[in-house]
Formats: sequence, C-alpha cells, structure tokens
Amino acid sequence: MQSRIPLFFILFLPFLSHGQDSSCHPLIVQTIGRLPYLEYGLGDDRLGGAKMTYLDSGVVMLVVDSVDGKYKVQLSKHHSAYIPKENVAPLPLKLPRPYYLSGSWRVYGDDTTNTDYVTILLDERLPYRSIQQINPSRIVVDIFGATSNSNWISQFKSVKEIKNTWYEQTEDDVMRVFIELKHNQHWGYNISYDTLLSKLIIKVKRQPPSLALSRLKIAIDAGHGGDNIGATGVRSGIKEKDYTLKIATELNSLLRKNKVKTFMVRTKDTTLSMADRVGMLKAWNPDLLISIHLNSSGNAQITGTSTYYRYIGFRSLSQAVLSRMLELNLTEAGNVGGFNFSLNGPTDYPNCLVEVAFLSNPDDEKRILNAKFRSAVAQKIFAGIGDWIKKMQ
Repeated sequence: MQSRIPLFFILFLPFLSHGQDSSCHPLIVQTIGRLPYLEYGLGDDRLGGAKMTYLDSGVVMLVVDSVDGKYKVQLSKHHSAYIPKENVAPLPLKLPRPYYLSGSWRVYGDDTTNTDYVTILLDERLPYRSIQQINPSRIVVDIFGATSNSNWISQFKSVKEIKNTWYEQTEDDVMRVFIELKHNQHWGYNISYDTLLSKLIIKVKRQPPSLALSRLKIAIDAGHGGDNIGATGVRSGIKEKDYTLKIATELNSLLRKNKVKTFMVRTKDTTLSMADRVGMLKAWNPDLLISIHLNSSGNAQITGTSTYYRYIGFRSLSQAVLSRMLELNLTEAGNVGGFNFSLNGPTDYPNCLVEVAFLSNPDDEKRILNAKFRSAVAQKIFAGIGDWIKKMQ
C-alpha cells in the first residue's frame, strides 16, 4: 500500500526551501490587533496592496516565506497570501496538523438583533475569505485548510434572511460555504470566531423591518481630518479635510430634518486612523455608510464626480448616488468597483464613497467653494439614498 504524505509536511516544504533544515520548527502565527488582513500578492499602490480579506484575531496560519515586512502564509495546499508582520504573533509551541476537520453546523435567527447566524465547528481557527454574489444574492465563504466532516446542517425556522445554506468541498482542503439570501440587496455580514471555541460565526444582517428612510441608521464619514489634510485647492489652497466636513455636516442636517438617525464619524478637525473609524462604525452598526471626499489629479484638466464601492453587493447604492450627483451638471468620472479603500473594506453594511469633484480642477474648485453647491451635493446624496431604498420597496 502506498504511504500518504501528511498535509502539514506538504505545506512545510516551501518553508524548508528557504534556507531552513528539517530540524527547524515551522513558524506558526496567529493574527493580532485591529483589522488584520491578507493581501493577494506583493503589489502596491497608494492605498496599499490588494486585500483578499480582513480576518478575526487568533486565526492560525503557517509562514512559508518573509518578504519586505510581510509574511507569505500558506492557506491551503494550492493557496497562499501575504500578511503584514505587525498583524501576527508567533505561536512557538504549535505544530500544524495533518488535516483539519469541520464539525456540525447551526443556522438560526435572532429577532432581537435582526440577524441570522451560521455557525460551523472547526478543529482550528482557520483563515477564510468571503465573496458577494448577485442574481441570485449569495454570500460565499471559503474556509482554507478545512475538510468536511460535517454530519448535519441544522437549519431553524427562526431564520428570515437566509434562504438556503450548503457547502461544497471544492478542494481537498478548501470548504466552500454557500449562503443564499431571500432579498436581492446585500445588507451586510460579519465573519468571526467564537471567543472560546474554534467555531466560525457568520452573522448575516436582515433587511431592515421598515424601509422608510426615517427608520434607518445612516453613518457619514468626512474624509481626512487633523494631521491628514487630504488634497488642496489648485488656486485657493483650501484643504480637503475642511470641505468634506462642511458637506458631511450639510448631509447630516438634511437627514436629521427627515427624522433619520445619523452618526458622524467626525464632527470637527480630528485625527482618526482608519482602524479608529472602522471600529466606531462597527460599534454603531449603521444600515449604510456614506463617505465624502474631494478628488485630485496631476492633470488640471481632469474634472467630474465619481462614486466607489468594493463589493458587488453594495454597488447599487453607489450607482444611485452617482446618478443624482450627475444632475449637478458635473462630468462623470465613473462608478468605480473593487476599490481598495479601508472604509469600503467592511462587509458589515452597504457603503459608498463619493468623490464630489476635483480640487485640482479650477472649475470644480470654484463649485466646491460655493456654499450653495455644497448644499446641493448633500441634497443629491440624500436623493440618491432615497432612490436606492425605493427600488427595494
């Protein structure tokens, strides 16, 4: 009978190829800190490397290489990624197992939090990534390193947003979870581990019980602030941080007049890190987020307005807002997807970044300086949110 090479040895081979001998202990790490994330590769731009996923703390991975302040980690036999070294801590006494098995599932709802849950028992806190799909609306989660040993998926009538849940073993050590939704619109989800067990918890937000705008919670982020001034006006020298706050304040006042519950990430000239902002937003748990910025280019001829999203399930919000912004006779600078900006990163709520106009363009700059224009921008964003909601009613 042919002997089988343990999976952990196969995964460890790349580590051995980088100057290590077989007597060395493999480097096992776990994620730490706020917002640890994986990157697809070593590419970089002004917003950092292309992010594969954000992870919970305590996720365990095998290091196979070290490059420029990042570790290359083996997610499964055929999948790897990169993680900044400050996002992990070593586990010196831990060894990889030959395999990791999944356990039973539980799919249920909670009316008090307006949330449905999928919980999956695992042998370890394994890395994962998620994908949003539309037509039909689904959340797909890959659990790297996991081999199915699930005897059952217990689904309860208490669920209200989850239509169906199932899995496929797409590779020997990659288990793909499918969560089909009842509504076309993705309202957000969060993936984490139980604090005590190696139990993966996928929290799926239900569509709000009422789609009346006055019943929603809307967060507003004024881009930059404090030490981060953003762009500057090509002629006036105005700072982006000041004028994003002016527009955000206008939008907040308009929403409040219409009885909408709002949360402004900053209300004054405050220095906030992206981790600070995301932490505040997740704690408040909005139904949607609008982030306001002013654009800039090295070419003064470039002009116009644009909206940005990262996940396809949230695109419709950015499209609705852009359609209204174009009523201001601004040039269209596009609806941009896959955007690698930190505030577009959370999957917890639909989010849209609005680049109102270009401070580097003299004509756009004049508009931004005009208080009536800033008020009109707030009104168009408000109308765009309303259009998006009406399509779901």
